[in-house]
Amino acid sequence: MSRLAQTHGLTDVQQEIVSTVRDFVDKEIIPVATELEHRDEYPQAIVDGLKELGLFGLMIPEEYGGLGESLLTYALCVEEIARGWMSVSGIINTHFIVAYMLKQHGTQEQKDHFLPRMALGEVRGAFSMSEPALGSDVSAITSKAVKEGEEYVLNGQKMWLTNGGTSSLVAVLVRSDEGHPEGTAPHRSMTTFLVEKEPGFGEVRPGLTIPGKIDKMGYKGVDTTELIMDGLRVPADRVLGGVTGRGFYQMMDGVEVGRVNVAARGCGVARRAFELGVRYAQQRHTFGKPIAQHQAIQFKLAEMATKVEAAHAMMVNAARKKDSGQRNDLEAGMAKYLASEYCKEVVEDAFRIHGGYGFSKEYEIERLYREAPMLLIGEGTAEIQKMIIGRRLLEEYRLQG
Repeated sequence: MSRLAQTHGLTDVQQEIVSTVRDFVDKEIIPVATELEHRDEYPQAIVDGLKELGLFGLMIPEEYGGLGESLLTYALCVEEIARGWMSVSGIINTHFIVAYMLKQHGTQEQKDHFLPRMALGEVRGAFSMSEPALGSDVSAITSKAVKEGEEYVLNGQKMWLTNGGTSSLVAVLVRSDEGHPEGTAPHRSMTTFLVEKEPGFGEVRPGLTIPGKIDKMGYKGVDTTELIMDGLRVPADRVLGGVTGRGFYQMMDGVEVGRVNVAARGCGVARRAFELGVRYAQQRHTFGKPIAQHQAIQFKLAEMATKVEAAHAMMVNAARKKDSGQRNDLEAGMAKYLASEYCKEVVEDAFRIHGGYGFSKEYEIERLYREAPMLLIGEGTAEIQKMIIGRRLLEEYRLQG
């Protein structure tokens, strides 16, 4: 086990779970990740293995058939999985955001209906906020729901839906002006709908189309899609929590979990990049000795390891804060910002250590170099994190009088 990124104070159960996932990553993910990624192939065998481990139910309460584990345990598992292949961590991330939102905000009927099947991985979750012209401005959502009798009719186009094709349940955020008069603040007139669908592409239920996979620079294997609603009818009992107008707050609560997840992914990718860099530096010889014995490379390795350690510590702190029931938007924002930025820097340093070979698809670092930039954007850009951090700091350090 690496000396870096150790987490103190874990229970025996937590240590066993993380160790089991680490072994699975070493045996089942790392040996095949680069080949599958180059083919942009969905890792079905890996996903089936995660189901057998019970990982899709990791944070779902035991009463619904899950393991009832903490966000910290989940984040540490995500870190290990992302170390193997970041795309696999994306497959379970959106699933857990939806499961968390159901657990925290769903009606009892919604929890009973969805959570037991989500714990088994039979129902796979995805969530959808973004739109083609939206960017970071969630308040500018134009997709809309209009009530007709005991149903809502949804229309609009959503974008960047992770697991759009393979999921069977999508939490979709749209505007719903019913009960919210004109002039109401945008975030108070948004509702989350639980939309069930068939896995696949094309028209997956009447009024709902998943056009196909978006071709990406990295983050391959996992399906990223659009979602088009054209007269999609959803029963009123599929409003998350049973009350309209709460969708923005429900989504932001879920995104805090997602930001801890992205921080964990950054930690995992950075740790793998360090492992590749420190190993190659001891194998590659120049001027009669391994390049690891050159001071310039030692300085690089020292900086990389320090960044891995710092990002891991902040990620663990953010997860523990959320687990304690306290507000953690400051800690989650800091962890996501630092871990994603440090991940990019550590990966680039490992790429430089590899020299020309880093540019070859035969070497794993080439894949990591294309994957790291996604973390700079996912669950909010660095600029959004800075806004959140700055506002929270001003709340905490507001001048009196």
